[in-house]
Amino acid sequence: MPGGRLTQQERQQIALGLADGLAYAEIGRRLDRPTSTVTREVMRNGGPTAYRADLAHRATEQRAHRRKQTAPRGPQEAASPHAHGRDPEAVRAYEEVFTTLLMQSGLPKMMSRVLTCLYTTDAGSLTASELAQRLQVSPASISKSITFLESRDLIRRERDERRRERYVVDDELWYQSMVASARANAQLAETARQGVSVLGPDTPAAARLEGIARFVDFVGESITRAAEQAREILYTKPESTPG
Repeated sequence: MPGGRLTQQERQQIALGLADGLAYAEIGRRLDRPTSTVTREVMRNGGPTAYRADLAHRATEQRAHRRKQTAPRGPQEAASPHAHGRDPEAVRAYEEVFTTLLMQSGLPKMMSRVLTCLYTTDAGSLTASELAQRLQVSPASISKSITFLESRDLIRRERDERRRERYVVDDELWYQSMVASARANAQLAETARQGVSVLGPDTPAAARLEGIARFVDFVGESITRAAEQAREILYTKPESTPG
């Protein structure tokens, strides 16, 4: 039934559709389900190459059982999904869509879940224990994810008034992430040019590497310039005029 939970038979049809190489949209049409429903179902249960209907159905039942048993432990956790008149089910569905998008961009699943949780929190920051509670995972999983995300300048940490470490996402991090990407491009260009001297400047291989270096240099400079302009235009607060 459209709008309800997927049945075991529907999951078997999804598995058959994946085996036949069907797109998510086509599988959704055959089930009379939204494409996003099929996408979330597949990505949260191993992805298109590892999806199994029986395991997915069992995992869903276990998650539902845990949600019934687990009550919110604090006022912030209890109120957040309902804040500002939000529909908690719509919020959860959106978080799954956003997590899937991050995974498709190359982030591992747990790191994607942590980043989504931070992005969709009004405060833009959470402690490790709050993240573990919201995501229902172990502190070790949170610690590993935080280390990974920090190494890529996707989050930063700070201490609150109670001296607790909080993990933060804000506008400045987007700038830092773009600059880090530009630095990676510069390293790639430098390495490519090292190959030119090794392979000989007049060889086809060297010409190919020089082309890569020029292209990457151009893209890296463009990213840096655009990031500087975006930060200046979008994130710099106008100075107040005296009087």
